[in-house]
Amino acid sequence: MTQDQAVVAGTPRDADDAPVVAFDFDGTLTVRDSFMAFLRWRAGPSRFALGMLRLLPASIAYIFYRDRGRLKAAAVDEFLRGAPRDRLEAEARTFAETHSRSLLRPDAVTAWKSWRKERVRLVIVTASPDLLVAPFARGLGADMLIGTQLAFDAQGKVAGGFSTANCRGPEKVKRLKAIFGADFELKAAYGDTRGDREMIAAAEIKGYRAFKGRP
Repeated sequence: MTQDQAVVAGTPRDADDAPVVAFDFDGTLTVRDSFMAFLRWRAGPSRFALGMLRLLPASIAYIFYRDRGRLKAAAVDEFLRGAPRDRLEAEARTFAETHSRSLLRPDAVTAWKSWRKERVRLVIVTASPDLLVAPFARGLGADMLIGTQLAFDAQGKVAGGFSTANCRGPEKVKRLKAIFGADFELKAAYGDTRGDREMIAAAEIKGYRAFKGRP
């Protein structure tokens, strides 16, 4: 079982054949990109500004290649390379504890809690690193978290980049099918960008930019 297949809230509440309700994280459950917010918080103002300056070539390259995964991997290499996994997990917990109220959309959380009353499996499907989103997922009581996985070396330190494909666009549907089966029922899906459209299109209830609330 891979890391993203781990149930983040303990034992699933319902039978394995319960319908799935999928929420994108950044911009859907949150008001802004949590990955960049975490990097800014972890690095501090001066180090973050320097890192962003160093990422300028990768940002320029993105204009031509339009590869978000490549740009995000460059940010991991710049800001997280060499970080021990256990330290990063602890920092992610602290970040979630101190930033949940300022990041999470209240109307999205209300919708999430409403779905928890139904016989469904609530899943967060995100392009952000799953290790960094996991504390938020546990706090929300998600049944599962699917995200992009950081690459670690043999010593358990961030090697730079990712060990999986960027969980965006068609990859979101691919990952859902790999975990739940090709014929699983996607009861509802919520997202806010082009990277969520395939997932939303596959759902019975299509929630594109459904949430506008701010903390």
